[in-house]
Parts: sequence; structure tokens; C-alpha cells
Amino acid sequence: MTDKHILYGAELSLFSGKARAYLRWKNIDFEEIRPSQDIYRNEIVPLTGYPVIPVVRTIEGGYVQDTTDIIDYFENRLGGPSVYPDTPKQKLAALLLELYGDEWLVIPAMHYRWAYNKDWVVREFGAALLPDADEAVQRKLGEKVSTPFQGFVPLLGITKETIPGVEQSYEALLAELNAHFEHHDYLFGSKPSIGDFGLIGPLYAHLYRDPKSGELMERLAPHVVAWVKRMQHPPTPLEGRFLENDAVPETLLPVLKRMMREQMPVLADAALKLSEWNEAHANEPLPRAIGMHGFELEGCVGQRMIIPYSQWMLRRAKDFYVEAKSPLLDAFLEDIGGHRFIEIVQDPQLKREDHKLVRA
Repeated sequence: MTDKHILYGAELSLFSGKARAYLRWKNIDFEEIRPSQDIYRNEIVPLTGYPVIPVVRTIEGGYVQDTTDIIDYFENRLGGPSVYPDTPKQKLAALLLELYGDEWLVIPAMHYRWAYNKDWVVREFGAALLPDADEAVQRKLGEKVSTPFQGFVPLLGITKETIPGVEQSYEALLAELNAHFEHHDYLFGSKPSIGDFGLIGPLYAHLYRDPKSGELMERLAPHVVAWVKRMQHPPTPLEGRFLENDAVPETLLPVLKRMMREQMPVLADAALKLSEWNEAHANEPLPRAIGMHGFELEGCVGQRMIIPYSQWMLRRAKDFYVEAKSPLLDAFLEDIGGHRFIEIVQDPQLKREDHKLVRA
């Protein structure tokens, strides 16, 4: 038992930014600790199988890993104002935008970090781990620790052939979000939704906090910057409301259409590839990736790894849509180009159990 919840996280960590923003808005008493090697070895790795953050150690002494699980853990136990809208269009749109932020915006987040902010990030890694060491020692450690992260860049599809599309898409997204946040404090009104928390991870930890990409956001999207600051330091925790009459603002439609155009074909193909993989490996545990497949951004074509976890995130939105059986949602999806989402068949379906992804 402890006197407050512990968030094992770090300012550099994309998903720590998501968890931290939620815990602050939910007004949860917590302390953030950057995990030491002992904590990784004795607590986190035995729990998850690999050294990952964020992880929450609860007051009761339990552990919750994965930002969506962390949010749902507290939503289910604390009650109070929810980050999940209770009307169909807003809830589906919020679930889709969480999926978009978590699983797609990692592409620009990783590109801008390692293309424009590498030296700064390496120093940050080293200084965080050895705050009292001299700069040369910090840099050497930072290079070592950051190497695995840099290795993910091409696996995410970020190459010289696709970089023009990554940057064009991201800058267009900034313009779309800037137009929205000029008129709305959050995605669906005056309080954040699960969709806001999906977007804040990449847009804060990498794309705002890293200096060069932060300068770009300040220049191109000052209203997005204001939203980032509200999300990380909520002025009125637990207050606000979603828009009435299940309204999804017109200013959000370009963002949702972008998601459907860019990410949904990749998710649809990944569902097919996962089904084929499962037929051939039915008795094997799910790996973190099952090969590579194609994608396109603004006319630039590349290859990226197929990530089963994305299918679990997709299932959250898909299950809600199927269970709702709502012509209203069909019309909404048609309006944003969501036919691929409607058509996707997920087999096998996935769930998280004991901090791992497994077949449902």
C-alpha cells in the first residue's frame, strides 16, 4: 500500500504524456517517477515482459500498463465526469481519434524527433538517466539508450521516399486542428474526451516539447499549442461538458476524413494479414509485429510493420459501432469516408489480458 498512485513515466515518453494528462484532468493524487534500472528489472519487466512506460502502481499495490487500460481503470473505479461521451456520434468519433493519435501520429512524432531534434533528445536521455554526470558521459549513455528508438523509424515507414508525404500530411493536420481549436477548447466542447487524450501523446511529448518541432507548431498552429498546454495543465479539472445534441463540429470533419483516407486502408489490410498469419500460427502467442505491408501518405508510397496492437485499438471503435446498430452512425461514417471501417472484419479478435495482447 502507498499513500498515492505512482506513474512510472518520463517527459520524453509519448505515452507518458497521454497518461499524465488524464491523471491531471481526473484530479487523481499521483506522483510521477522516472523508473530506475532496479524498478525496470524488479517491477516492470516481470509484469510486462519488456522495459516499457508508462505503468501505474496503484495505491492498493496493483499495476496497470497501457494508457488506454490506465484510463479505463480509473474511469471504472472513480466515476465522476467521464472522458467518454455518452452519445453515439461523439463517442465513435472520440474512439476513432484515440486510435488515430495512438497508432498513426507516431509516424510524424518519430520522424520529427529523429530528423530534427536528435542531438537534443540524446542529451535529454543522458541527462535524465545520469543528472550528475558530465556532458560527455551523459551523451554517451544517451546515444546507447536512444539507439533502439531510432531503429523503429524505418519500421514505421519513415524513409527518404516517404518523408515528403509525412511532413505534408502533418503540416496539413496542424492547419486542420488549428482551425478547430480556434473555436473549441477540446475536440467536442469544453472538456477533454478520450480522443483528446489519444492526440496529446504525440502532439505534446514529441511534436511540441522537442524544440525544433515545437517551433514549427508555434509558427503554424498557435491554437494547437494552446490546446496542448490546456491538456498538460488543465485549468479546471473535472469541469466542462461535451457539446449538446451529439454534435461533432464541422471543423473536426477534415481530421476524421484524413484519418479515414490515410490510416484506415492500413488497418483494413492489417486485419487481413493478421487473419492469414493466425491461420498459419494458431498455436503461437501474438508477436509485436507480423511482417511489413504498404501504405501511402500524400502520394508517397512505403512499407511499414504490421502491428497487431492497432487491431485491438480498432476493435474498441468497431465493437461500439456494431453494438450501436445506428443508422445515424452509418450516415456519419459515410460523411467522413468511413466505408473501409464499416467493411473491416476482425478475425481473430484481440483483447488485453495480464498486460499482454491475446486472442479474444
